[in-house]
Amino acid sequence: MTMVAAGALLGLLAGLGLVIVVYRSPRARRIQLADRIDPYLRDTPSPSRLLADRPRASSRPGLAAVEALVRPLLSDVAGRLDRFLGGRAALQRRLTQAGGRTSIEEFRVQQVICAVSGALVGAFLLALRALLGVGPPALVSVALVVAGAAGGVVGREYWLTRAIGEREDRMLLEFPTVAELLALAVTAGESAIGALERVSRLTHGELGRELRLALADARAGATLVQALEGIAARTALAPLTRFVDGMAVAIERGTPLADILRAQAMDVREAGKRQLLEAGGRKEIAMMIPVVFLVLPTTVIFAFYPALVSFTVIAQ
Repeated sequence: MTMVAAGALLGLLAGLGLVIVVYRSPRARRIQLADRIDPYLRDTPSPSRLLADRPRASSRPGLAAVEALVRPLLSDVAGRLDRFLGGRAALQRRLTQAGGRTSIEEFRVQQVICAVSGALVGAFLLALRALLGVGPPALVSVALVVAGAAGGVVGREYWLTRAIGEREDRMLLEFPTVAELLALAVTAGESAIGALERVSRLTHGELGRELRLALADARAGATLVQALEGIAARTALAPLTRFVDGMAVAIERGTPLADILRAQAMDVREAGKRQLLEAGGRKEIAMMIPVVFLVLPTTVIFAFYPALVSFTVIAQ
């Protein structure tokens, strides 16, 4: 590396550091509303520690200071990314479908971390080009940095979509058993709320968690029909939506609930059988690829190679 390239790299790093220092200085920082009203709220009594969220301890005590320094920057970048991408309502719905264990801010921070991780690959190649003069051209490295950052954001979205699909598959597997347990409880004389409470205590999967959330909404003041409709709003499964609608109609009109639950469980089992048959058909077609392109050519080679060698010997 020449002295000019080394000086340019050091100047770039120094300029970047100065820009960050000036941008994050108190004079350049925008004053938030919380900073304005904080002096007037200092005399208020501190809330109970039982109601405060416990901060998650770092996996390594030595990284606590680094985490404290990086967290404000990540939050700032995540907020800007959220304003750039938009769609908070759709994202909130997807996070709810994935289980609701991650907030929008945490998801955006994870996207920023994935984008930085993807951009580091291109940055590493760009540094090799600047320091050692090897690697792809600078323009290609810059394109790799941008592509890696975009790939990190899109990859986190794909991970969320996959998590939603896996959770919905687990709920479909649990649904027939849960419906039959509800039917047995109702047939034994339990009310609708009593059957839901009993089954929610016995089940520990994703559908049982949704039933516990519905019961919590009912205890908070919502009607049972509204609490059941909340299950359909938090998921995108057509069988579960039909199940909730059937229970709501049966509760409102007083029709026999056990028959509806058994019919819903039977429909879901039939739908599961159809999905297994369709998956088997797709796997059968996928199995033809290695058979046609790997096994069959190998068999042909083993069959014709001895004859080809014999013909070669005879010709000589």
